[in-house]
Order: sequence, then structure tokens, then C-alpha cells
Amino acid sequence: MSKLTDLSITEALARLDKKEFSAVDLASAHIEGMKKARCLNAFITETPEIALEQAKKSDARRAAGKAGALDGIPLGIKDLYCTKGVKTTAASKILDNFVPTYESTVSGKLFDAGAVMLGKTSLDEFAMGGSNTTSAFDPVVSPWTGPDPASATRKLVPGGSSGGSAAAVAGHLAMGATGTDTGGSIRQPASLTGIVGIKPTYGRCSRWGIIAFASSLDQAGPMTRTVPDAALMLKTMAGFDPKDSTSADQPVPDFVSAIGQSIKGMKIGVPREYRIDGINEETDAMWNSGAAMLKAAGAEIIDINLPHTKYALPVYYIIAPAEASANLARYDGVRFGHRIDGNSLDELYENTRGAGFGKEVRRRILIGTYVLSAGYYDAYYLRAQKVRRLIRNDFDEAFKKCDAVLTPTAPSTAFGIGEKSDDPVQMYLEDVFTVTLNLAGLPGISVPVGLCKNGLPMGLQLIGRAFDEVSLFKAASALEKEAGFNHKPPFTV
Repeated sequence: MSKLTDLSITEALARLDKKEFSAVDLASAHIEGMKKARCLNAFITETPEIALEQAKKSDARRAAGKAGALDGIPLGIKDLYCTKGVKTTAASKILDNFVPTYESTVSGKLFDAGAVMLGKTSLDEFAMGGSNTTSAFDPVVSPWTGPDPASATRKLVPGGSSGGSAAAVAGHLAMGATGTDTGGSIRQPASLTGIVGIKPTYGRCSRWGIIAFASSLDQAGPMTRTVPDAALMLKTMAGFDPKDSTSADQPVPDFVSAIGQSIKGMKIGVPREYRIDGINEETDAMWNSGAAMLKAAGAEIIDINLPHTKYALPVYYIIAPAEASANLARYDGVRFGHRIDGNSLDELYENTRGAGFGKEVRRRILIGTYVLSAGYYDAYYLRAQKVRRLIRNDFDEAFKKCDAVLTPTAPSTAFGIGEKSDDPVQMYLEDVFTVTLNLAGLPGISVPVGLCKNGLPMGLQLIGRAFDEVSLFKAASALEKEAGFNHKPPFTV
């Protein structure tokens, strides 16, 4: 019999219904796993007492025949989601004492469906990064580092910003986890850790109660070990929220029904512009292999053009810092969070922000403030927004010819902690294949397809039309089946 921590969400729900074990048993197994896996530093705050209390209530609901869609399933909640009565830090010193009095809409939906919270997972500070090394609470270590990550001489990153969630799911500390994706922060860590991660269409999931990085780009999504689990979680997380002005009033389809459907006749586009100079040979080979898998499953592979792709990264790194600069202005030490007094109000601001914000956050605030300043707003920000529209237009044209788009998720496999920290540009290039979707507001899913020569996983990204996650899950399910990825990292609990 498999260990309880090895089960998928779908498997666990079926066995809970059969009363093979209880929700308390399931939660307890994962709590013990978290203790053994503290060397990964995946969680900023562990909440075992809350998990066990929620599990007891779950067992009572199931006994009464009132179990919810995710009843008894232990999840990690990214520490960007406000959780009522539980410290929420955004992995920043400036919020290290912040305890919300309210629950984010998405985490509230999960708990209403019976999910159990194991704790708050780590991230890059304010979700700014692609390695989970900018957290004020030390880096997260990938479970692919080795069987004993604590003593490894070269520790691998799990990707970011949702690296804590990715490490927790890949290392079997949690059955699933929430992430947020501003430029690839669900999909890139999913690729680097060999799990599934989906960024839904912008507006599909409420942003209310999620600490903002870049408001026109941020989107919540699930991270799981299988495509069916991701569909199940997203169905619970999605839906219109009147408290969020960017929430889309769209019906939520049954994403799970798309799993296993035939993709015969489906057209999958392969954009030539994504074959960038210097692309890793193994990345290119894996991409070709993924196209062959989808073709074997019945899809037609066609070439498409996305001509403005080359501008996506610079456009993103104008718009995202600009919005971050505006959003992070609220952290002033006056109303909530960390505070360092000064002899004047200006000195209070300077002291608080200087000590509270990390290096990467300060860098992005400065870039954003610069592009929004008088004399540069028109030259940078407005021009970037115009190019953003052209990028969306490219996808609109492409989707007249195809049903989904296949690309790499990340340019390479996981790298060592600290190996790119001295060169921010190299770190920003980790988002080269993912930022276009956030700029265009489209859904994208990363599916693990194989191991590279270095023994590390790599995922491929499928991109869909706005609010057509059903087609995306259909294609992702077929890719998952053809790839047959069943590799576990050297370290699992």
C-alpha cells in the first residue's frame, strides 16, 4: 500500500470516501512529513493545530454525508494569501508581524470545500523572483537537490516565486498548494520541480485578499502532482467575486470533465519566435518530443507566428515594477507591519522601508518609480502598454489557426542557489517563455514531460484561449498520459 503522502488528491478523496483512512490520519501523515522536511524550508509558518482541527471537522462532515469537493485534503497556502488569524508575511521583514483579520477569497473557497491548511509556504519576497532566494526567511531548497538536502554541497533552487509551494508538493509534504503567477511564478517552479502548475485566465480567480505585486498581471492558481488534481483544485478556486473589480463574471466549467478526452483533430501551434538564440539543446529536444507526443495522441502540429514575442520581457520589466512601485507604497510603517521610528515622517518612511524591503524589492520599486516619473511615463510605461496590446493581438491571430500553443516552460532545469544572484538579467531571463501569457491575460499550464541528462525534470507549457481552460486541460491530460512522467525527487517524505 502506498504511503498516505504519496497519494494524489483524486486517489485520496476516493479512499477517504471508502473510509480506508480518516482525514485526521491524512493530515497527521503530512504533518510528520513536514517535520522531516524542514531542511527544505518550504514553509514560513506551519499550522499543525489548525490542520488537525480542520481534519476532525472534515471527518464529521464525511460521516454525515456532507463532504465537500476537497474535504480532508492537506494543502500548502502560499504566504501571499491573507489567512484569518494566521501570520501572513509575503516573505518580507516589513510584514513579519502582520496577522490578517480576514481570509482571502481563494483560500476561503478551498476551506469551504473542506481543504486542510498545513501552513504558509515560502516565496520570493513579495513574489519578486524566479528562484525563491529573495525571501527574508532564507531560501527554499528543491527536493531534487539529493536524498539529504541539508548536507548537499550544491543546493538547487525550486524556482519562484511560488518555490515553497512547488517544493512542498514535489517533496510530498502537501498534496497540493496555492501559487500566484505574475510572470511565470506558478509555471516555472512547476517545471523545475517536476509537478503541474496552471495559471488560469486573468480574472478567473479572485485576487481579493492576495497581497499585490503587479495588479494587472497577478493571478492565483493551483500546483499539484497531476493534471486531474489541478483541474479539481481550480474548479474550487475559480469564480466571480464582487469584492475584486478585476474578477470576471464568467461561469466556471467542470474542468475535471476535460480530463482524458480525445484531442484528435485538435490543432497545436508551435511558435517559431520561441526558438530563441542560445536555447538549451535539451530544452529544444524536449519541446520537439512534446510535440511528437501530442501528435501521437491525435493532435495536428502547426507552425504559428507570435512576432512581438521578443519585446515581451522588456515590456514586462517596465509594467510589473511600475505597478509594484504603486502597490508597495502602502508599506510605510504607519498603519500596519514593521515600523522603525525616525525624527520625522520622511525618516520613518526611509527607516522602515530601508530595513523592511530586501534588495530585489528595492530594485524593482526604484525601476518602477523611475518609469512612472515625469518625463519618462510616456517614453516607457505608455509605450510598453501599447506593445502589450500587440502581444495580445498576436495570440488572437494565432488562435484563429490553432486551439492551443506548445512552448517550453523554462529555459533550463533547476540551477544552484546563488548561481545567478549576482546577475539580475540572467535571473529575469528565467521568465522568457512565461511572461507573454501574463501580459496577454491568457491561461497556461506546465506539465512535466521528462528528465534531462543531469537527472532533473523539465516541463512544457501549453497556452490556451482566454477562459478556455477546458481545452487546455484536455491537451495537458493527453500530454501527461503520453509523457508518463512518474519520477520522484531524491528527497520525499
